[in-house]
Amino acid sequence: MKEWTRDIEINAPIEQVWKFLDGSVENMQQIMPQVVEHQPVKITEEVVGSVYRQKYREGKRTEEYDIETLEYLNETYEKKLKVGFTLAKMFEIKAFYELNKIKDNKTSFTYTVTSRPLKWYVKFLLLFATDKVVVEFLERVKKVAEAETSG
Repeated sequence: MKEWTRDIEINAPIEQVWKFLDGSVENMQQIMPQVVEHQPVKITEEVVGSVYRQKYREGKRTEEYDIETLEYLNETYEKKLKVGFTLAKMFEIKAFYELNKIKDNKTSFTYTVTSRPLKWYVKFLLLFATDKVVVEFLERVKKVAEAETSG
């Protein structure tokens, strides 16, 4: 298993950043442009345990998988969302988004992703995996949220 954790400060209100993670598919697509569909399969009252079917386009290929909400907190100064899914029957992925309000217009965003290989022959692929995708994702969220704040 491999885990990456990175954080970034975003010059935007916490609610503004949160809507990209816990909002409409259109909002989600602004920070995850490869997501082409995000449909509820099972919704629970407490959010944890809710399942969404997501379609994700990588080049010409479209992957479909179910994302389960594992942790959820939506408070004024702190927001958390942890989801889990299996990618291509090869990796079990967990993504954890944590937002903390620093000031009215400043938010701390911590992103942790873990990847566990499900097949013995993909374990070696993780040896060469870097945090490049994690860093790029944080920078995209910052750019989108700040552009909306200033615009």
